[in-house]
Amino acid sequence: MNVPYFDLLRALTPEAMLVVTAFVALALDLAGLRRAERTVRNRTIGTVALVGLLASIIPLWRQIGGDKLQFLGRTLVVNDLTAVFNIVIVVLTLITVLISIDFDIGRHVGEYFATVLFGAVGMMVLVSTEELITIFVALELTSICLYILTAFHKGELRSQEAAMKYFMFGAISSAFLLFGMSYLYGATGTTNLREIGELVKPNASPVLAVALLFMVVGFGFKVAVVPFHLWAPDAYEGAPTPVTAFIATGSKVASFFVFLKVAIIAFSGMKGSAEWGKAASGWMLLVAATAVASMILGNVVAITQRNVKRLLAYSSIAHAGYIFVGLIAAKPVGATAVLFYLIVYSLTNIGAFGVVAALASRAGGDDMEDFNGMAKRAPFLSLLMLIFVLSLAGIPPLGGFFGKFYLFAAAVQGDAEHFGLLWLVILGIVMSAVSLYYYLILLKHIYIIAPKDDARITTPTYLNVCLGVCALGVIGLGVYPEPLLTLLNTLVAQL
Repeated sequence: MNVPYFDLLRALTPEAMLVVTAFVALALDLAGLRRAERTVRNRTIGTVALVGLLASIIPLWRQIGGDKLQFLGRTLVVNDLTAVFNIVIVVLTLITVLISIDFDIGRHVGEYFATVLFGAVGMMVLVSTEELITIFVALELTSICLYILTAFHKGELRSQEAAMKYFMFGAISSAFLLFGMSYLYGATGTTNLREIGELVKPNASPVLAVALLFMVVGFGFKVAVVPFHLWAPDAYEGAPTPVTAFIATGSKVASFFVFLKVAIIAFSGMKGSAEWGKAASGWMLLVAATAVASMILGNVVAITQRNVKRLLAYSSIAHAGYIFVGLIAAKPVGATAVLFYLIVYSLTNIGAFGVVAALASRAGGDDMEDFNGMAKRAPFLSLLMLIFVLSLAGIPPLGGFFGKFYLFAAAVQGDAEHFGLLWLVILGIVMSAVSLYYYLILLKHIYIIAPKDDARITTPTYLNVCLGVCALGVIGLGVYPEPLLTLLNTLVAQL
């Protein structure tokens, strides 16, 4: 096989830059920063990570509008769509690093930032591949980094318990996924998603049906939908808050993106139907069942939570259900709605976790009571939290409202003649109304209940600016979503 190695190296430049940055961060920490103060180490090594992330955006930006490349049987695919979502992952990683600089991440600072960067590399490869083996390897690279980061507070039992549960569930999900991939390869003789899509037909063999079932289960664990969600609340609560932000945003974007490609490209011939009264076996029916369970359980259980991170964990389970509603449309408009919502949701969620990280480290905890009266103690961060929470609840004119609107509209348009998916849309709207209740409980603690301590909370200017930009992005995508939607409509055609 004649491989243009120079083009391959150029295509992998962003990932290579992050790998080099990770090793530089490790070397700096080992060479001379071990005995420095925590603040100095965090800021020095964090700055190195930020420089590497910013530098990697340059080659990614140049890929937009450039040549569409593919290597080694679509093991690596470079086009406008992959470049845009790799930029999204780099930006989310950059915000995670900014949040981490002011956070007590323990003694192993170099290892922490290096692991974050390696995790980002795994997510970027996941976005850029259309080949089963590479998908599995990239998922494992991402997952292993997240297991390590979840357990980074070695002295806290809660962190160790969360990491162990995350690891055990992750290992099981990887086994399911690999088992499904092996059946898929055995039935088709190829690991290329597009070649698989040409061979998979509606009346497929039982082997393909088993492969589909196991792959949906495997990806269901990765995106934390019911009934594969049990790791998420403990991992979100036990992990350091910047790590929770990374799990809830970067890994979700990459996992949903690759699941979208697998469903639309590889299993296009086994869609089935989730329409009311016309149900037919296929991935649509499986996804619809998990979407219903996720929306109901995620929103109902969130009402009883008294820890902010656990509340946001169950909220993310419900939001995974909303995303699946758009995925079931299985048309370009559905794919566009899913990708738009992923961007809006990740920006909102990383902003919310950034506020939690900034406030919890100074308030002494991340339970609801620890946020009492934060509007008086930290008015700016409380205002940002108000914006993020209302966006998650789907209140106009914020980005979360239009994200849900496009998801539900895509489901309706998917069967505009018979409105067979209207039942899913109605359930999604009802559950969105339920979610408003527990979001308002959090806002009640922040704005209404009197604080135990009147001392003002101060946070670094760079962190305030970073979270403020996230809030402006959420508002901007709500007020003027048209440019991003137009761009995504154009890019989805490449799928």
